[in-house]
Amino acid sequence: MSSAHSAVPTAGSVPSPSSTVSSSASSASAASAASSGGAAPTIAELLEFVRRTARNEALIASLPLDPEGRTWIRLDGPGGSEAWLIGWPPGTGTGWHDHADSIGAFTTAAGALKEHSLAVRLPTDGWKTLELTDGVDRSRELATGQGRAFGQNHVHEVLNESEDVHAVSVHAYYPPLPRIRRFSRTGAVLRLEQTESPGDWQ
Repeated sequence: MSSAHSAVPTAGSVPSPSSTVSSSASSASAASAASSGGAAPTIAELLEFVRRTARNEALIASLPLDPEGRTWIRLDGPGGSEAWLIGWPPGTGTGWHDHADSIGAFTTAAGALKEHSLAVRLPTDGWKTLELTDGVDRSRELATGQGRAFGQNHVHEVLNESEDVHAVSVHAYYPPLPRIRRFSRTGAVLRLEQTESPGDWQ
């Protein structure tokens, strides 16, 4: 992501459009990890990384916060993973999206976030509209210090429902996100609206 530009927000997991601040802590890290032949990080290792990073008070305080748009800083994730520090103004969210074949984890470092997710694996391609069955919705509150990990094709939206308090979170994905699919939802109907590539958020 280029520095201080308006983009499109991305899942609680990857940055969102709005005011953005980027500190390329190193795009070369993914390439170097891949070329070094190091082992790919596990979901547990991504979760441990985001939890540890969320406790770094100096780093959390370094993120510029905007009253209206989400802001973020690119971090060095473990084993060539893609990682972000993200600030969430009150009332902001990602909208429904997934992370393609990447696994991931995120932890709330300040404030509180809410995650709505689907306990179902969506077809990877070849559809525009799906009708969801009963019982697939999941919701969880993630207060400061709380986080979660997820596998491939995880579909969710992340929100800061506070009326007056910013939230800050740390996210990591492996492999670095190849694409993000964005969805709209009306009741049980989920519609594919857009597919983004790394060039749209980096």
